[in-house]
Amino acid sequence: MQVTAFLASTLFGASDAGAANAGNPAAGLAALKAAQAPDATAKGTARERKDPVTITALKQFQAAIAKARDVKSALQDPRVLNVLLPALGLADQAAYPGLVQKALTADPKDTKGLLASLDKRFTAAARTLDLKAKGLAGLQDPKVQQKLMDGFVEYQYRTGLDEQAPGISDALYFLQNAKGETNVYNILGNTVLRRVVTGALGLPNSMVVQPIETQAAAITSRLKLADLNDPRALQKLAQRYVISAAGSGSGSASGPLLSLLA
Repeated sequence: MQVTAFLASTLFGASDAGAANAGNPAAGLAALKAAQAPDATAKGTARERKDPVTITALKQFQAAIAKARDVKSALQDPRVLNVLLPALGLADQAAYPGLVQKALTADPKDTKGLLASLDKRFTAAARTLDLKAKGLAGLQDPKVQQKLMDGFVEYQYRTGLDEQAPGISDALYFLQNAKGETNVYNILGNTVLRRVVTGALGLPNSMVVQPIETQAAAITSRLKLADLNDPRALQKLAQRYVISAAGSGSGSASGPLLSLLA
């Protein structure tokens, strides 16, 4: 059964999507649907480019790279990392600057090197920057800088959507990055994918203390990874996560709506 914004509104007594409030599962579904409209991202990022905080962050990013002595010093500068990591889908790695530096300067062609032991986001980032071959010039490349700044602006826009309803930015990231994932350990190693999948499946946060193999088994016993190739299955998981994120933060009853998505 397809859950439309109207049906969700009827079940929970919500108003239109523009009046979405955090803690309301119906409002969360409406906000997710609005964020997936064809022109939503273009309009949202256009507004974000005018935001003073975003403008300042981008200026500091460019200035820091311009003044960096080498690639190592650039990757140690918070002004660089504040833009670089979100732009590359590595915002959750901000607490590990040492690992980030080693991974981004590693050889992405080395099938037995450091990158082989990390999740594929690091390999993709290393290929994008090509710092192993280019060094600081890889960050100074105007085309690369523009790509990174565009990625940061989109990240800022998406995280801002959580002010409308919790979990929207995570759900959008999941829809963009989870398709075709076949390795459960890549899901567990990616903070956002892990949060969405475990939230959608109703797995407790406390399972993080369990062995990684136990966590993987908990996911694969409830989710066929082949389903991540199905856009409808991805959408259903994203919806379940948004409902769960809203319900857990408000005490509101999300069970009836979740049962419709089962």
